[in-house]
Amino acid sequence: MFGSRRSALRALVTGAGIDALLVTDLVNICYLTGFTGSNAALLVHVDGEQASRFCTDGRYSSGARVVELETVIDRASALALASEVRGWGVRRLGFESDVVTVDAHSALVGAAEGVTLHRTPGLVQLLRLVKDDGEVAALRAACDAADAALADLFAAGGLAAGRSERAVALDLEARMRHHGAVGPSFETIVASGAHSAVPHHRPTDAVLRRGDLVKMDFGALVDGYHSDMTRTVVLGPAAGWQRETYELVAAAQRAGCAALAPGAGVVEVDATARAVVEEAGRGDEFVHGLGHGVGLQIHEAPWIGRTGTGKLTAGMAVTVEPGVYVEGRGGVRIEDTLVVRVGGPELLTRTTKDLVEV
Repeated sequence: MFGSRRSALRALVTGAGIDALLVTDLVNICYLTGFTGSNAALLVHVDGEQASRFCTDGRYSSGARVVELETVIDRASALALASEVRGWGVRRLGFESDVVTVDAHSALVGAAEGVTLHRTPGLVQLLRLVKDDGEVAALRAACDAADAALADLFAAGGLAAGRSERAVALDLEARMRHHGAVGPSFETIVASGAHSAVPHHRPTDAVLRRGDLVKMDFGALVDGYHSDMTRTVVLGPAAGWQRETYELVAAAQRAGCAALAPGAGVVEVDATARAVVEEAGRGDEFVHGLGHGVGLQIHEAPWIGRTGTGKLTAGMAVTVEPGVYVEGRGGVRIEDTLVVRVGGPELLTRTTKDLVEV
């Protein structure tokens, strides 16, 4: 699997007109090798696996055995490889200019004496856009853990007046671990009452009250892959304005999900969902993009929004998460993780999207 990914990257490296790519982003290194330590660098050479190198420090020498490449042990991983590339026939060395700092670039220039460095951002991310079957299986497992945790929370009466936002968030995270997650994908959002109108509210000691909207945005981390889901419920019978807002967001979310198709532009997908809210005269209350890619990172390409670029491809894993927020009163967001497929998206987050009155 990792060898085939490096082979695919090698084709991009050749197309970029460079002899090798120095990969220093640890997420990209994980994608290409399976290595999950905190210090590493990878040289992907156009001449194949025998000319490529992996480097980490002594703490991970045993873990480096999982990488089927000649391995160099050195604390200064990127510099150690850069200093040797000329001897490996490299004259034009690409580097990940989207992650390398100015100071690190200066050090690379000094280490790779006699070699020309070329900015080559985003090559590995191009490969990561489309998930293979193993990646989708991991995403599916992460989504299953989050779904199961929320179902347990409901069944245990964990959403009740008098509990704090922070307590509910910790409860959800513990339940995700119980269902196989290493931990949460990100800091769990539990926002009640007026706090639910803040898109990325951080849980506080504020207590849930009867009549509150409660917005929960959370995900599970399984085998390195992240899930992402938002559900909004009401504690007790919903007021008219709450139900109206919920139904509007639900309609926008259905439209956004239905628009996911290979070849669809990300701007157009966003516009399809946003139009539902705008036609209701509430466009200014939908203040963020419709969604984003999800995988080894909780937020990764593609970006589905008015400033996004490109088109969707079968196999991309994305979120669809419209929201409507009434400042000082409350807000609703509904979010799923899905995989773009021919004939319609595959839904990975399966918790009901009907309005739940707890």
